Amino acid sequence: MSLSARLQQRTASVWLARCLVGMVALMVALVLNGQRPDFVTRIDEGMRDSFVRLTANTIPEERLVVIDIDDASLRELGAWPWSRSKIADMIEFLLGDYEAQGVALDMVFPEPADPLGDMRLAALAQHAPLALAQVFDFSQRDQPTSQGALAGGQVNSADQVAVPAFAFVGNHEGFSQARCVGNIGYVPDVDGLVRRTPLLTSFEGKTYPSLASALLNCVAPSPLSPQGDGRGFWRVPYVNDLSAYRVISVADILKGRVSKDLVQGRLVLVGSSAVGLGDRFGTSLSSLNAGVMVHAANLSGLMDFRDGRLQNAWSGNLPLTLWCTLTVVLAVLLMANLSAINSVLLLASLILAWLLIGFSGLASQAEWSISAPIFAYFVLLTVGIPLEWWHTQRRSLRLSSAFSHYVSQNVLDEILQHKSQHGLEPSLRNITVLVADMEGYTLATSNLDLNDIANLTRDFLETLTQPVLNWRGTLDKYTGDGMVAFWGAPLPCEDHADLAVSAALEIFEKVSMLSEIRIAQGFSAVRVRIGIESGEALVGDLGSSFRSTYTAVGDCINIASRLEDLGRELGLSLVIGSATQAQLTEHVTQSLGKITIRGTTTEIEVFTLNTTPLKAPTQ
Repeated sequence: MSLSARLQQRTASVWLARCLVGMVALMVALVLNGQRPDFVTRIDEGMRDSFVRLTANTIPEERLVVIDIDDASLRELGAWPWSRSKIADMIEFLLGDYEAQGVALDMVFPEPADPLGDMRLAALAQHAPLALAQVFDFSQRDQPTSQGALAGGQVNSADQVAVPAFAFVGNHEGFSQARCVGNIGYVPDVDGLVRRTPLLTSFEGKTYPSLASALLNCVAPSPLSPQGDGRGFWRVPYVNDLSAYRVISVADILKGRVSKDLVQGRLVLVGSSAVGLGDRFGTSLSSLNAGVMVHAANLSGLMDFRDGRLQNAWSGNLPLTLWCTLTVVLAVLLMANLSAINSVLLLASLILAWLLIGFSGLASQAEWSISAPIFAYFVLLTVGIPLEWWHTQRRSLRLSSAFSHYVSQNVLDEILQHKSQHGLEPSLRNITVLVADMEGYTLATSNLDLNDIANLTRDFLETLTQPVLNWRGTLDKYTGDGMVAFWGAPLPCEDHADLAVSAALEIFEKVSMLSEIRIAQGFSAVRVRIGIESGEALVGDLGSSFRSTYTAVGDCINIASRLEDLGRELGLSLVIGSATQAQLTEHVTQSLGKITIRGTTTEIEVFTLNTTPLKAPTQ
């Protein structure tokens, strides 16, 4: 198999390996996005949380107010639990004196208490814009236990997606006629933080809304409702920072220490931040929040949705698949021609671009994995880049081995530096060919023993070779006592004709020096004849399955050989063809007239230099 064929086979194998690495990277991204193992979920949500905290809006949320049963209120108004009458007083203050638009209570009353207070609360829940709470349990237990009575349920519709519950804690029977009741139960993520809440809860054939939804529908009924993530969950839109919500102590409300303007016309959520009441858990905004702040974020999000400022959640699987496919293919193609550093920069750019897409605008509601594409790029980083480095090293070694005997070290270094452009594959090139031969080799060696003949041949070929390499030429082959070299491949150069002639002049100088040394040693002088011609040739690995060689094939090689032979007839050391003469810019020539190339009918004008090349000294 020829070297070119072997290179093609190796190239096919490398591209197969690249495709396999790309497929593995793509499958990693798609599988992680589809399966969402716990470690991926933790990474994804951690990244989302960082983005949420970084971009949280601090502009005051003027559409709602949070009334807080805080530690200061408990110290001032008495320990919890408060009487139902005191709670009824608070609600009447909010709806009456402060003219709140509606009130939701983030608390459940499973047992009856003071009859008058319960009666007042029941009347408010039945006739006023008051939303009560009930808690659903979404965990399957061996013996689920429910308490109280459910209220506010609707017959389950086939087109509704609801989260199934297995138990509940509701208010006591005295509140069964409440007009607006919402769920405050939740399902924490694997790390214990609350990032999603059920939009609708399904229990025994009926569906129940969330507390925020119940309050909003209590004051402004609307058929508009978010679709959630397809499983009934709604990603809590933590758009606002905690500082954006106005929080008022309940003691200030009951004591009348708050301006009416702060509550009037707004929706009110009543909850507790008191340490002793235990209504605290972590969210994307903070590791410890009052539970009522989750309902505040839900309520803000629902109002944004009705106003058209928040879109429905979407899976994002198709866009993620397209993005990963396109970028992995792009990375595999580009990394084949990039250095390791540039490949790392490429992958870093893709990661940055993906993060900008993943966290922007509508995409923030997409239920896709933020980290899945990054894992794909990590595969390319840890496998793809080492593969390219290994391939580069092997290719460099092959090129170095192939060209080390043909070109000088500086040319070899440039070939290795531009390995993707200057390979061994055959291609048509415009080159200049130099053919050199020893004049009178048979006569010069007729009286020498074998050792002297070998020394003469080695010294003469060395004399021919070094100038070629010095002038950035490519050694083609030795022809016994002669040599063929060319310029213009593997590295292209515009001045290849001038370089070849310059190399010829240095060859004459080197041969003259060699002759002086031989004369001093008692041997005969040596002379050289050179023919030079330019033209188009096929250059590359043109060997057979038995032996590979980097060579050139074309008419210009044959003509250069004929010109070298013509020098013997004309008594000249250097004969230059017309194609070379037309490209010379640094050397002045003189015409020798037109001649017919031996063995052909082709007639060309031939030239030599105005300055007669140095002749080898005579003995």
